[in-house]
Amino acid sequence: MKIQQYQRNKNGNWIPTKKSNEKLKNPLVLVFGNRFIIEREPILDEIKALFNESEVIIGSSAGEILGANVTEDTISLTAIEFENSIIKLGHQNILDTQKDAFEAGKKLADQLPSENLKHIFIVSEGSYVNGSALIDGIEAIHKDIPCTGGLCGDDARFEKTLVGYNENPKEGEIVAVGFYGDSLQITSAQYGGWTPFGPERVITKSDNNVLFELDNQPALDLYKKYLGDKASELPQSALLYPLSVKTEGRKEAIVRTILSIDEEKNAMILAGDVPEGSVVQLMMANIDKIADGASKAAEIAMESRDKDPQLALLVSCIGRKLVMDQRVEEEIEEVIEEVGENAVITGFYSYGELAPFSNSTRCELHNQTMTLTLLSE
Repeated sequence: MKIQQYQRNKNGNWIPTKKSNEKLKNPLVLVFGNRFIIEREPILDEIKALFNESEVIIGSSAGEILGANVTEDTISLTAIEFENSIIKLGHQNILDTQKDAFEAGKKLADQLPSENLKHIFIVSEGSYVNGSALIDGIEAIHKDIPCTGGLCGDDARFEKTLVGYNENPKEGEIVAVGFYGDSLQITSAQYGGWTPFGPERVITKSDNNVLFELDNQPALDLYKKYLGDKASELPQSALLYPLSVKTEGRKEAIVRTILSIDEEKNAMILAGDVPEGSVVQLMMANIDKIADGASKAAEIAMESRDKDPQLALLVSCIGRKLVMDQRVEEEIEEVIEEVGENAVITGFYSYGELAPFSNSTRCELHNQTMTLTLLSE
């Protein structure tokens, strides 16, 4: 595996993190950055000038991760040449399936041959997709294949998210990378570090990812009561107070972020499904515990490895970034401490993270977690 990284400066120049004259052969190029820059500048043309024979994925983000640094209003690029393995890519637009994420997931997964498929990495738009349904669609085609990735962001604006595969990024796009090859070792993990508080309540009325009632009371009214003064700052303030959701038949609780609110219906729209009968509890943040959560995720991802990772793909939640603020790079430092200085680090801050729980291949949509995918050949 050969890797080169660049950051685009304000003058539109691509600055390498390390000088290299070596030309990569058919690299996978992962590009994450500010939505406005991606929209207005000829980013794809610039990338193709750097790597003309390449597979390019571009995604808007809520913050860019490159090495130990977290930046905003920039574009980060990581180009990877796989020497002993093969990648195959697919893409699907959710607007072509009338925003049916399950159908989009199936059509996307269908584009990846199943023979010798080891892992799927997803870069999805983050505005329309129900991440839970997207995963269900992918797993309807590739049942026991581990899947990780994230939903792209738009800083804390929540206006629109953009993704592109070998084309200028657009709304609704979802891209999948399939990894093939016996020499590949890919491990993953996710962890949060948020603290539940307050009483547990039962979801008595919901529809997919729309939450109407808790304990037969309007969920939005209850939530606003907890938020107090911060209720006037919804939906942004909801990122600081996610929900812990325990679903019947699942051992571990899933964290769910409130993406938006519907005052007319007195409902909350969450980032993933919240089935009726699930037990819900409010959560709050402690910066040290969140940084420890990143360390824990890296520790879990390293446990099952017998080779040091060469590449670490990090997808962390915008909610973590907002809470940690000036200390946000601490969670990246915690990861580096676990995975080692030799692993190349890249990634983005997201509107949702995709990864299995440990000891499972079944992917889940997470919120407010640090999710890692570690690769080596």
